Amino acid sequence: MDKLEDMASVYEFDPITGNIPATKVEITVSLCVLYTQGVETKQWREFGRTEVIDNTLNPDFVRKYILNYFFEEKQNLRFDLYDVDSKSPDLSKHDFLGQVFCTLGEIVGSPASRLEKPLGYCTWPNLTTELSLSLSVFNRGIAGKKCGTIILSAEELGNCRDSATMQFCANKLDKKDFFGKSDPFMVFYRSNEDGTFTICHKTEVVKNTLNPVWQSFTIPVRALCNGDFDRTIKVEVYDWDRDGSHDFIGEFTTSYRELARGQSQFNVYEVVNIKKKMKKKKYVNSGTVTLLSFSVESECTFLDYIKGGTLSYQVVIHLAFTPSLGNPSQSTSLHYMNPYQMNAYAMALKAVGEIIQDYDSDKMFPALGFGAKLPPDGRVSHEFPLNGNMENPYCNGIEGILEAYHQSLKTVQLYGPTNFAPVVNHVARYAAAVQDGSQYFVLLIITDGVISDMAQTKEAIVNGAKLPMSIIIVGVGQAEFDAMVELDGDDIRISSRGKLAERDIVQFVPFRDYMDRTGNHVLSMARLAKDVLAEIPDQFISYMKSRGIKPNPSPPPYTPPGHTHHTQI
Repeated sequence: MDKLEDMASVYEFDPITGNIPATKVEITVSLCVLYTQGVETKQWREFGRTEVIDNTLNPDFVRKYILNYFFEEKQNLRFDLYDVDSKSPDLSKHDFLGQVFCTLGEIVGSPASRLEKPLGYCTWPNLTTELSLSLSVFNRGIAGKKCGTIILSAEELGNCRDSATMQFCANKLDKKDFFGKSDPFMVFYRSNEDGTFTICHKTEVVKNTLNPVWQSFTIPVRALCNGDFDRTIKVEVYDWDRDGSHDFIGEFTTSYRELARGQSQFNVYEVVNIKKKMKKKKYVNSGTVTLLSFSVESECTFLDYIKGGTLSYQVVIHLAFTPSLGNPSQSTSLHYMNPYQMNAYAMALKAVGEIIQDYDSDKMFPALGFGAKLPPDGRVSHEFPLNGNMENPYCNGIEGILEAYHQSLKTVQLYGPTNFAPVVNHVARYAAAVQDGSQYFVLLIITDGVISDMAQTKEAIVNGAKLPMSIIIVGVGQAEFDAMVELDGDDIRISSRGKLAERDIVQFVPFRDYMDRTGNHVLSMARLAKDVLAEIPDQFISYMKSRGIKPNPSPPPYTPPGHTHHTQI
């Protein structure tokens, strides 16, 4: 039995190379082999095995798996259960009992992060299995055949909870602007195992100075170094330009361990431009950056709110039906319904929707369109239901939205203009009515990017920033998206009539930047979802913190029938 049990080692779960490490969850499984699925190849690979418990139909296993949990990814898992007959590690030598397919997100999004599902296909009836994890289960059972139950639950590991708050200033940075000085900002990157770097934070822009003092910011330690205190952190300093072609000033490297020393001579960094240094013999540096303060505290996390039942996501879908998208019956249109593959609208909707639906309790989504003429009188609407039902615009799941979208293309006339403000205000009205933290609204807008009401939209976003809502904008097609970039407050917080948005609630990405060159649409969709959804947990946490809303206590650990105890997860 030892040889078989040795195979239950824990591997790093990395469904897409270069992931930003997120929350780790610990998983317990019973008499089970866990597989993870790659995004690009869709191949299953063995992640690990539980220990074997002899002669029981209700095993309660001790062994746990530790997985990296990413809100922004669809992390497919598979559990195969066996009746072990010998010490052989070859699974074909044992009796296959059944299997379950799931995503990590559905388990995390279930009440108390506990999901119970029937097993699909089995040869041994009435088997109940205890698991501990976070995911979404798909059953492939045989109709009418009882195969037992699998119970999945997740627990966040404690070392994911620390957040670091720090503040920096700079001195004598290089002057980059012909008129005036520089408009400096910093970009922080965490190093990955493969030697690449992943962006994890941007400071705000400080205008017209060579000696900026940036505002303090808070970042999860897992995002900064993934728990490895000696991992390299690279910081790049730029001069901001309105057209997005920011001028590189220089860079420096540090580590979490160095930063944790706080304000000292060890945390004064020379900003170096390598190209300048190679060209100029007398070059010293392009200025210095100094750490002014550093502190660490353990905070409530995204999973605390989910597990305590504090959070329920309400997802609202809005699609553009403007004439710039072309005639839907022609292949040049972004709305063209190719019988062999999804159009860009459908791909963007499916990519984001399939992940975020795991956190919507009833999977019923209001799906609306804007910028079209409606039958029978041809009136222009910016809030029409895709399913044609003004009283009940809800669609059942992402497939229901796609079906309603396809049908609406046959009945409405593309017209315009592309007005975002009515869409944002529509969701804001609902969010304003529920500000106790029990619901959080996510508005997904898919458009070609030619916005017609910029001033009104900016005002709507500034007003919405104080409400429990986030906005995701996906730009499709080849249009210029300069206006959309302005709505995303990553570089400069959006403002309207002199009023600054309370927090950044908009995430914009152009879909074309994520299209796989080989035509792998699955990979394109995974890349898109990863970027547009990555900020949602932190935006949610920022709202809850600003309102002083704490998560509800987690329910007690589940005890399976017939058991007097349950292994702590």
